[in-house]
Amino acid sequence: MTDTTRDDATDDPTDGWFPESVAAEYDDPEGASLPEVVNPAVDLLADLADGGPVLELAIGTGRIAVPLAARGIRVSGIELSKAMASRIGGKPGGEHIDVTIGDMTSTRVPGEFSLVYLVFNTIANVTTQDGQVDVFRNAAAHLRPGGLFLVEVGVPDLRRMPPGQDTVPFTVAPDEGGGYVGFDRYDVATQLFTSNHVTVTPEGGRFRVVPFRYAWPAEMDLMARIAGMRLKHRWADWDRSRFEHESTKQVSVWEKV
Repeated sequence: MTDTTRDDATDDPTDGWFPESVAAEYDDPEGASLPEVVNPAVDLLADLADGGPVLELAIGTGRIAVPLAARGIRVSGIELSKAMASRIGGKPGGEHIDVTIGDMTSTRVPGEFSLVYLVFNTIANVTTQDGQVDVFRNAAAHLRPGGLFLVEVGVPDLRRMPPGQDTVPFTVAPDEGGGYVGFDRYDVATQLFTSNHVTVTPEGGRFRVVPFRYAWPAEMDLMARIAGMRLKHRWADWDRSRFEHESTKQVSVWEKV
């Protein structure tokens, strides 16, 4: 089995953890791009934007931004990976989305926004606390007074680990001739973890490892306060369901004060 995380011949090393070999498969029609996954997110974001312009940090392939723009909302984006961003213009309406290539911790774009958002666990791709604080600060710098910053991110699965265990599986999907296994490995001393993806097909296998840093909701509230924002909403999902002790993710919204 070969680790092809970043060594594909088509990959640009400046694209970070989402180069061409990842971007080519990112819009999986059976996964995060399903309408039942995308539509609730777009519904809530459109409501929070309240007709104003929005900015997506780590806009990716436009999975959320393109259908949001189709609602008549002006959408801009920041994206580190050129390979990911190159997919946006080829989607219907994607040519109207302004995308700036850069790091979401520091890259600035013109204008003030009613909403800045960061979805699908991407805040955890920033693997230092200082870097995550910089994301909050950069979001706040783009917001008009009273503007909102939304983050969707999973709650760490540490409660599923007995003492001495550092690994939590999240997907086991056998298939004829192969299959897929996904698992996270945690270091609770540093709040760093890796998401590990093992794919086996009759033609061979692939092992991909992506680093992350987890942060608890309370830690993110403090990051927001450092950036001049305060918590306005915290939900368990895009349907605005109540966030509770058994919630597996948070959809949190902070307001610029």
